[in-house]
Amino acid sequence: MILLSTVITNAANVAMGMLLLAFFLAFWRLVKGPSLPDRVVVLDLIASLVIGITLAITFLSGEKVYLNVAVMIALITFMGTVAFAIYLKKRYYDK
Repeated sequence: MILLSTVITNAANVAMGMLLLAFFLAFWRLVKGPSLPDRVVVLDLIASLVIGITLAITFLSGEKVYLNVAVMIALITFMGTVAFAIYLKKRYYDK
């Protein structure tokens, strides 16, 4: 049982490091993005990475309340993506 706990903790730590690296690379792409649609896609990616980081924190801390936080972030991200899509449609295609 102790070995399994150690393996899960190590896997969560490795996942956290990879997710943080991906987060910083995505943030750099957000700053350098050539156009608004590219930035919208990167914002969606960043939100997904934040959800992954939240889930890794859940495994490391053992607190189940962070799962609710991850679900709320996912719902807000979905609504934001739909709002951006409507805005981009009006801006680029309804001329």
